[in-house]
Amino acid sequence: MKIANYLTKKPVTTILLIFCVASLSFAQSKFIIQNKKQSDKIRFKLVNNLIVIPVNINGVNLSFLLDTGVSKPIIFNFLNVSDTLKIKNTETIFLRGFGEGKSVEALKSKKNVIRIGDAVNFSQDLYAVYDSRLNLAPRLGFPVHGIIGFDLFKDLVVDINYAKKVIKLAAPDKYIYKTCKKCERLNLEFYNNKPYINAEVRMNRKKIPIKLLIDSGGSDALWLFEDDALGIKSGNKCFYDFLGQGLSGSVYGKRSKVDNFFLKDFKLNKVNVSYPDSSFISVAKRLKNRNGSLSGNILKRFNIVFDYQRASITIKKNRYFKEKFRYNKSGIELAHDGFRLVREREGHIKNLGSAHSEKGTKIVLDAQYKLSLKPAYAIVELRKGSPAERAGLLIGDIIWSINNKNSHEFKLQELIHMFYGDPGKLIKIKVIRNEKVMDFEFRLEELFQ
Repeated sequence: MKIANYLTKKPVTTILLIFCVASLSFAQSKFIIQNKKQSDKIRFKLVNNLIVIPVNINGVNLSFLLDTGVSKPIIFNFLNVSDTLKIKNTETIFLRGFGEGKSVEALKSKKNVIRIGDAVNFSQDLYAVYDSRLNLAPRLGFPVHGIIGFDLFKDLVVDINYAKKVIKLAAPDKYIYKTCKKCERLNLEFYNNKPYINAEVRMNRKKIPIKLLIDSGGSDALWLFEDDALGIKSGNKCFYDFLGQGLSGSVYGKRSKVDNFFLKDFKLNKVNVSYPDSSFISVAKRLKNRNGSLSGNILKRFNIVFDYQRASITIKKNRYFKEKFRYNKSGIELAHDGFRLVREREGHIKNLGSAHSEKGTKIVLDAQYKLSLKPAYAIVELRKGSPAERAGLLIGDIIWSINNKNSHEFKLQELIHMFYGDPGKLIKIKVIRNEKVMDFEFRLEELFQ
């Protein structure tokens, strides 16, 4: 899936929320900005290298991923929002995306009112899907109700400041480009309403030109499709791993690094790269010249102006540019797994000033306990041969504590961040398995020697 990744300065889980909705027809509708300036600024959350924005649909406030890799907005209808949204004028269709599963059933709904800040579309098509696999909340740690992409980008200039976590939306004829000597402008190409860009990668001492889908809904850095004729291949320094959840199921493949990645004069070193198994990406390979995807862990290192009407993007590196590309060295993928009752010690003042000594008055505390609902985190993927698997951990284990700190005291991404530490770091984990608390420990391992 593309989703996620998801914490700005810290490395994050490699969850990918990959949704490919191809060959969809479009009704005549348009986003307009309802103010005199014809522009508006919107704050967003950056989680797992993914942009989460506030969206209002038919009067209901929701949270959406901003995803350049999708055509029409998609609502995750298993969250039971369809009645509240008053979705109407529906017809059943089937969507197909990354993954090895079957097509996903969806309802196509017409004439919805969608607002993003002061930008509004009064006749927006959207798709409501019911598949519970598309629940992004467990992986991100908070509710996400849907995704939106092309329909917003085609009508407005979208200026994304990853560093400040602010998006500026502007009418194309009102947007003023500032003089920028440190910027690069690149041309966009479009296929099935998705943007593609030309870049270069250096691997095995060879510089290779590549065409990539710009995929802001993916939290990885770079996906490449192996091609021996072009010299795009994983080599010996790689490991097999879960890459993400697609519209049609899980995606697996190899992880490695490339020496350099180039966007014109901008150069990134030792970049994470994933090579998805060919069986999972048949939809993506419909564009013959496509070599992969450019995703959030690279995109966030730039402030980017998307201008679809001029078929261009303008990029400028930001404070994330020099961050080291890290990866999960434990083999564990975590997700939110509901709530658990936790007994907590609670101190109450029993009697103020009732105990005296030569050193003064003491405050006597009566230690009591209370039961509270706290978030629970479960292991949902476990890489074969990883340090965590060799230590004896299993999929389904509920994390009770890490390094002697209760798991419920952390946000999901804070826990995941611990697995991106330096090689050799000791990880002590208590888990609940079959209602028993069990202890395990392992050390993070470097996989690219």
